[in-house]
Amino acid sequence: MRIISGDLKGKSIDFLKNSFTRPLKDSVKENIFNILKHSNLTNFKIEGAKILDLYSGVGSFGIECISRGASNVTFIEKDKKAYDALKKNLIKLSIVKKVKLFNDKIENIITDLNDKKFNLIFFDPPFSDQTFISNIDYIKKKRMFESSNLIIIHREHRAKDNIESLVNVILTKKYGRSKIIFGFLI
Repeated sequence: MRIISGDLKGKSIDFLKNSFTRPLKDSVKENIFNILKHSNLTNFKIEGAKILDLYSGVGSFGIECISRGASNVTFIEKDKKAYDALKKNLIKLSIVKKVKLFNDKIENIITDLNDKKFNLIFFDPPFSDQTFISNIDYIKKKRMFESSNLIIIHREHRAKDNIESLVNVILTKKYGRSKIIFGFLI
């Protein structure tokens, strides 16, 4: 796994080889950032953004955001092994000061982040997980997002998640087994 662009371009990220985590493939990550940079639909700037990276895994998405100029990233990962690998990556890349890092269930942490507002919220739950929908609902009800915001959700391409009442979906792209949903919270 590598960092694609920005200040940390080319540096490697350690990842886990187990059945509990599914790393975001470099090709999918690169496509997400190409859409962010070049699409008129998103009209989003990473530079200076405040990012909430949920189900962070080893942190490849949030670390890429930092490399591209995000002001800070809040990572939440409940799996202890993934959390330890993420923490190791942050230390190895000397970016610990630009992050907040939590090892717990998302539901237990986002209530403590009520006063925070984010520009970009990235969800990468396990494909079988459905609790992410209630997390989106909570984030929306508590208005934990800036008026200029973007939500990105990584799901299995066949998933039929009912998120339209919560997210204004503007674009859905499929890459192999993955589906990436781009939208706004209003």
